[in-house]
Amino acid sequence: MEVDHGMLICFALLALASSFATAYDPSPLQDFCVGINDSDAAIVVNGKLCKNPSFATPDDFWYSGLNVPGNTSTQLRAHVNLITADLMPGLNTLGVSLARIDFEPDGGLNPPHYHPRASEVLLVLEGTLYAGFVTSNPDHRLYSKILKPGDLFVFPFGLVHFQMNVGKTHAVAIAALTSQNPGVNTVANAIFGANWPIDPEVLTTAFHLDKKLVEDLQSQEWVNPS
Repeated sequence: MEVDHGMLICFALLALASSFATAYDPSPLQDFCVGINDSDAAIVVNGKLCKNPSFATPDDFWYSGLNVPGNTSTQLRAHVNLITADLMPGLNTLGVSLARIDFEPDGGLNPPHYHPRASEVLLVLEGTLYAGFVTSNPDHRLYSKILKPGDLFVFPFGLVHFQMNVGKTHAVAIAALTSQNPGVNTVANAIFGANWPIDPEVLTTAFHLDKKLVEDLQSQEWVNPS
């Protein structure tokens, strides 16, 4: 029987593509997972055990209070109320979470940050927001818009983004994220508020700043909008 070499190559490529499609590491739900052989000292990777379905109740899939404004009397004059599987157990393993973000007028800020495990879609309910994200190396291109009630804006996975209230009234937005535990890394906090502090020489060179200014920034209190 004559072998069709073209057909064999086709099947080989399909098999290879299939292996790439099915053999992959799932997205992590935490910053890191140190390998360990002692089961007594181990934790569940996503941080949650599963309740027996027979014991589940409607309350496991319910949360009340997202209509309540957050406390914006903070340094950033903004507040993020993030609803994850910790507050709404039914979200566990579903790959979604939700946040309400409140902003004071004239500059309330959700500062530049990124989510290491999620993309985000923002819906403005009230007020006027200046929102945007910056692409990765080498372009660092800014995509931004002035958003008003009813507007949507998407922040791609892992990119630095921000929102600021540029209006004269309070602003409210709802953010949907593609992870039950998206994580958040606020850029300024991570750089200047690291524990332990990063050697000032590193930041002086990286940011083209005077060493005294770097040390002054590191001495300040860095807060999160939550």
